[in-house]
Amino acid sequence: MVDVGKWPIFTLLSPQEIASIRKACVFGTSANEALYVTEDDEVYGWGYNGNGQLGLGNNVNQLTPVRVAALHSVCVNQIVCGYAHTLALTDEGLLYAWGANTYGQLGTGNKNNLLSPTHIMVEKERVVEIAACHSAHTSAAKTQGGHVYMWGQCRGQSVVLPHLTHLSCTDDVFACFATPAVSWRLLSVEHEDFLTVAESLKKEFDSPETADLKFRIDGKYIHVHKAVLKIRCEHFRSMFQSYWNEDMKEVIEIDQFSYPVYRAFLQFLYTDTVDLPPEDAIGLLDLATSYCENRLKKLCQHIIKQGITVENAFSLFSAAVRYDAEDLEEFCFKFCINHLTEVTQTAAFWQMDGPLLKEFIAKASKCGAFKN
Repeated sequence: MVDVGKWPIFTLLSPQEIASIRKACVFGTSANEALYVTEDDEVYGWGYNGNGQLGLGNNVNQLTPVRVAALHSVCVNQIVCGYAHTLALTDEGLLYAWGANTYGQLGTGNKNNLLSPTHIMVEKERVVEIAACHSAHTSAAKTQGGHVYMWGQCRGQSVVLPHLTHLSCTDDVFACFATPAVSWRLLSVEHEDFLTVAESLKKEFDSPETADLKFRIDGKYIHVHKAVLKIRCEHFRSMFQSYWNEDMKEVIEIDQFSYPVYRAFLQFLYTDTVDLPPEDAIGLLDLATSYCENRLKKLCQHIIKQGITVENAFSLFSAAVRYDAEDLEEFCFKFCINHLTEVTQTAAFWQMDGPLLKEFIAKASKCGAFKN
């Protein structure tokens, strides 16, 4: 038995429910309530519900898990709990909020409590990450474009709509705006007038002034440093041997990959980051597979997962199969099953080759997707 605050968290769960939590790995708790997502994408909550933070449409406390019926039609990927409010993020990047709203922490534009999940707009951008603080009535979200928003209690004031910040991480919202401040790392507000090694490398990417090598792709040049490529990538370390022709060249032609994809790859070697839409990330996944860059392969899969939509889901599923990305394949397959009606009406689904289509239908059938 685990007792958090005054409400029992695990006492009344069956072994099947506990197994379901383990499989789902989507769990949100505060001092007095808990919510989780089951393997079949149903949301359950229990505990204190005085402000409607369980999303059940009432403010009746619950001693046993109760299904959140209002979220039955969506697939929730992430749930977080604040002091008395809850946020949920769906696989389509939609944000829902409910519960206490004394400081505008629901982001609805007012301070009215909500007993049921309500869709919250964040500048029409796809949300990829959400966060809430238990010790402060503050909420945060990060969009696919890397923008971080905050709302709720802000240094004693109320922010009732998602407000764009200068931050790059949702965790920093609570270090900068929450009272008391909650920090996950050292945060400096002083301007540093020197560059670290990593910052210097980022600055010199595609710099004609210091580069000693150029790649030509689709008629465009990318300036790089041979030493950096050899240090960062085994493919280039092998390429730039004295007995290879490439070692003597000042310009190397690339025709297997597009300019945006190859530029993103080279930039990754300088920055450890990737900034590409999911459709281009498929091409980068191909490159990462060819060059045996496993970490880049994982980053590409992460980008694709965050950017999956009904329109591109089947194309991404096909790419995952083609590049033997098993984790991504399973993720895309589950997304397609969760939105089967919409996905089967897209052009990507009907343009797919016969064998893969048959394989998908057979697998979907085994999962019970076509039961009456």
